[in-house]
Amino acid sequence: MSRKIVAVNAGPRKGWNTDTLINEAIRGAESEGAAVQKFDLFRLERYTGCISCFGCKKEKFKGHCICKDGLTPVLDAIRESDGLIIGSPNYLGELTASFRALYERLIFQYLTYNLETPCCNERPVPVLLMMTSNAPDTMYLQMMQNYQQTLSRFVGPTELFISGNTLQLKDYSRTDWPWSMFDPEAKKKRHEEIFPQECQKAFELGAALAGK
Repeated sequence: MSRKIVAVNAGPRKGWNTDTLINEAIRGAESEGAAVQKFDLFRLERYTGCISCFGCKKEKFKGHCICKDGLTPVLDAIRESDGLIIGSPNYLGELTASFRALYERLIFQYLTYNLETPCCNERPVPVLLMMTSNAPDTMYLQMMQNYQQTLSRFVGPTELFISGNTLQLKDYSRTDWPWSMFDPEAKKKRHEEIFPQECQKAFELGAALAGK
């Protein structure tokens, strides 16, 4: 039976950096025979982050977020998966609000507040967490390592992949967006030379995830 992988795009831009890297990771997982289900958080029905209802703390709902909205099928799919790929762009020094909503709901349902068994997740799965950023690769490493630590504790062993200094526009010379902060040629050069290597790395990480 093929392994089931869930891929989640927490960015809004189809076909751009985050989406491209996720799709490459998906291709890698599929090359190992995995069946992949992809969710685009910005295209789901309305949802929220954790509403602190504590329903998941009741014994009969243990490990299950009981809030029913657009995230419910994502959480259900992750719970039954053999691996998880999540990608998000960096917004103002953090991952997107859409990512945070999923992250809150995903983690909190497994947190028991019980000292003996603080996590009730009985089916850990490996996670690949990817971030794209206009900033350098290392600028938000500590933040990503914090996510890595929590995901590893409550969901499963987590690997990080960061793509920094990404191309945000096809044409930086547009007069209606006078972005003088950037060197357009350097951005383009990196996208043409380095980003394909990162796509290959994402493919390899997806393949490795499916093989675990």
